[in-house]
Amino acid sequence: MSVRALRTVKGLALACHPGPTVAVTALVTAVAWSAGRSPAGCLLVAATILTGHLSIGWSNDAIDAARDTIVNRRDKPVVRGLVSRRTLAVGAGVMLVVTVPVSLANGFASGLMHLLFVACAWAYNLGLKSTVISWLPYAVAFGGLPSFVTLGTAQVWAPWWATAAGALLGIGAHLANVVPDLADDLATGVRGWPQRLGRYARLVAPLPLATATGLLVIAPSGAIGIIGWIALAVVAALLTTILLWRSAPFLITIAIAAVSIISLVLRGDALV
Repeated sequence: MSVRALRTVKGLALACHPGPTVAVTALVTAVAWSAGRSPAGCLLVAATILTGHLSIGWSNDAIDAARDTIVNRRDKPVVRGLVSRRTLAVGAGVMLVVTVPVSLANGFASGLMHLLFVACAWAYNLGLKSTVISWLPYAVAFGGLPSFVTLGTAQVWAPWWATAAGALLGIGAHLANVVPDLADDLATGVRGWPQRLGRYARLVAPLPLATATGLLVIAPSGAIGIIGWIALAVVAALLTTILLWRSAPFLITIAIAAVSIISLVLRGDALV
């Protein structure tokens, strides 16, 4: 493989937003496993989420290429010259086409739920990110993921608490994803909900994540259990730290997100 080809592959890998792509793929696959999906089914879930996320990540960087260049975002592979905007656009289109049959292979209803997720993400990339309802695509997309799992596993809709918790996780993910880039976004005219919150976005971000954890621990039938109480205690301690220590590292918010995700995986058996 030539040096140029290797640079392109590296650029594609970085432009897919590898952190969120790997995290969401692993999370949904783990929830599918805990909900009783077979090993082959879990592999199909992973392929579904991965192809969808590749289309989302590449389209995001292709659409934002000019804006990223203006603020010299050196963390972006297009700005660094690793991959062209055209290559990302073509790759995003190809993955968008591929994810349709892969999604529907999970079952028609389940596949439509994942395609709703992808459509919301593309709508965000194409313009909703700069509006006051920038949170809405995240809420709808992540709120539908539990039903993507349950419809593909047992042909039933996810319970209300899982849908609500997923939506809250999505809103928290939106805030957590945007907060580090607030200055660059404002410099290029992006005025979504987190940008309008300004410095308060950092304080608001943990709240939907903590609420999601509470729902996932308390709402399902049955006793909360020792692990549930530990999760609630950890989240309460982290929230108190953020409120009392205004310069607390943003990693504390990420820690709350981690507790929420673990809680969702542990309650996978209650989804169906």
